Amino acid sequence: MLISEVIMQIKHYCKGSWMGMQIDEERTRDKILYGDPDRECTGIVTTIYASVDVIRKAHELGANLIIAHEALLWNRGDHREWLEESQNRTYLAKKKLMDDYGIVVWRFHDYIHSGIPYKDGYIDGIFYGLAKETGWDDAQIHGEMANALYLECEPTTPGEVGKLIMEKWHLNGLKCIGNMDAKVTKIMVCGHVMEGGDSNSLIRKIDKEDINLLLPMELIDFTLTEYIKDSGQLGMDRAILAAGHFNVEEPGMKYMLKWIDDALSEHIDTHYVQAGDMYTYM
Repeated sequence: MLISEVIMQIKHYCKGSWMGMQIDEERTRDKILYGDPDRECTGIVTTIYASVDVIRKAHELGANLIIAHEALLWNRGDHREWLEESQNRTYLAKKKLMDDYGIVVWRFHDYIHSGIPYKDGYIDGIFYGLAKETGWDDAQIHGEMANALYLECEPTTPGEVGKLIMEKWHLNGLKCIGNMDAKVTKIMVCGHVMEGGDSNSLIRKIDKEDINLLLPMELIDFTLTEYIKDSGQLGMDRAILAAGHFNVEEPGMKYMLKWIDDALSEHIDTHYVQAGDMYTYM
């Protein structure tokens, strides 16, 4: 099967509409980021990010298609002109590696978030995969990243949840904020907390619904972080475990191995390669 056919069949397997709109093929992030798709697919690697080590591992496994959730060349849209103009050394070395190995990189972002088949409908493939890989089978999965995953659980602590996440997601550590002795019965994976202006709607939701533990996709030291820190110091059951964007979403790309055979008309050897914990703790 040609790589282009693999990509087409995976797209057709997904819902194809996200945030209430049909995915626009001109504007979607799900582009071939590198390589020639009109060649036979020798194998597939799924990952969060096609790092240099992932590219090397794909070649070692005999795979020439890397399906990555995030961008390849360090900017939105994977524009290369500025890298070519400046003859960026890291870019040239990574490009040579992909050329030498005949690697194709396809970004699989909008379509997997749009939904994979689930019961009589579709469900966000990244956050459903995260729940399944973590053992959170009772989690509620939402298609909007402001409240991507919600779980009610037996009373536990941020420390116990942190141990579970580090084990299941193969992480080196976590950033912890708030009351680490909190009684946790409600967990939420929330979206990108990156604005220094306000997180008012999220703070209202946490207070109204008494959510104890947050796993944000992204986190800065303003707004939400300050709120959770103050809440914890007041003895409230509030804490954050911050793993980082790539680490949070990567289990969803691992879970892709469970359904890719259903998406394709023939079996192709497929492997998951973890891009590796984004952080080394000193």
